[in-house]
Amino acid sequence: MSAWSDPGGSRPAGSPTRNRVARWRDQLVTYGWLVLVWNLLWGAFSWVNLIGGLLVAAVVLLFFPLPPVTFGGRVRPRALLAFLLRFAAELVAASLHVARIAVQPGYVPCGAIIAVRLRVRTDLNLALTAEAISLVPGTLIVDVDRGRGVLYVHLLDVHGPRDLAAGREQVRTIERRIVRAVGSAAEVRQLDLPDERET
Repeated sequence: MSAWSDPGGSRPAGSPTRNRVARWRDQLVTYGWLVLVWNLLWGAFSWVNLIGGLLVAAVVLLFFPLPPVTFGGRVRPRALLAFLLRFAAELVAASLHVARIAVQPGYVPCGAIIAVRLRVRTDLNLALTAEAISLVPGTLIVDVDRGRGVLYVHLLDVHGPRDLAAGREQVRTIERRIVRAVGSAAEVRQLDLPDERET
């Protein structure tokens, strides 16, 4: 639905009131998670830890506000399952590759850092794609240009331009799978836009 109704009429989905409600909801969810993490770090749930967590979470959100990251997409179970299965397979393959490098006598891998511009430049997509890439052995996010939507990725074992191109394609493939699994219809359409060259 593109709009929601209230007794006084209808307001567009992007209205200030709705945005304010979404912002407060996101803040409350973040607040709850911070309190939970505080108690988990202490290893016990008690009234003292709960009160301490409430205070620490309030201070964190007040003095270190996070940029708003809202979920505007929808979960597609089939695409999400496909992403998870392919990701698990790539995880196993990459782990075996890194293990072979580790036990191969005298072999010193040559690393490289590549810049990959994502098609969907939302904070949530940047975070999900960067997290997925960092979980795969042999690849690691070293920097993120949030304004331009660029991920800087370290590749462990590079033999030439073909491996650099394969690394870029791997990042774009992971992004495509994530967007198709949890992105909005507009974000899925962005995947069909022409590629932009890295600068």
